[in-house]
Amino acid sequence: MKINPKQCRVDQALSILIGKWKPLILLHLLANGTTRFGAFQRAIPEITPKVLTKQLRELEEEEIIDRIVYSEIPPKVEYSISAYGKTLEPVLTAMHEWGESHADRKQ
Repeated sequence: MKINPKQCRVDQALSILIGKWKPLILLHLLANGTTRFGAFQRAIPEITPKVLTKQLRELEEEEIIDRIVYSEIPPKVEYSISAYGKTLEPVLTAMHEWGESHADRKQ
């Protein structure tokens, strides 16, 4: 590995991905495509609406996901992974595979 520790940017990557639910949100979007808020709540029932909103907004702010608001009554909001966000797929896959390997090792 030829990464100079003084120029390491792992901290920047982690600052975007850190959050108990962000990886699950991203994996859900990668696997299922465009998703509404309620579908996230059903898919991840342990997350509170407040935390889900916060984590979605943070991912949107970093341009990892796109948010589309439809002016309907009741309001309709959909989230999808952005083209930029799709570049995280190999990173998340590698982290998942490492996590599985680590869990197997610990057993």
